[in-house]
Amino acid sequence: MKNIGSVERIIRIIVGLALLSLLFLLQGNLKYVGLIGFVPLITGIIGFCPIYALIWINTNKTKK
Repeated sequence: MKNIGSVERIIRIIVGLALLSLLFLLQGNLKYVGLIGFVPLITGIIGFCPIYALIWINTNKTKK
């Protein structure tokens, strides 16, 4: 069951890719902060956020 709307999915994918780009742009141990980008990227791709499910948020407004 998808609980993320289409606009939010696009935003999550863009933010995830931007954070992942830090792996290539930063130097030292700080570059590993970019690994956080996997979270919004994966949730944006699959359209499901487990945290939203826990607190009963649904931004997906499509009808079944």
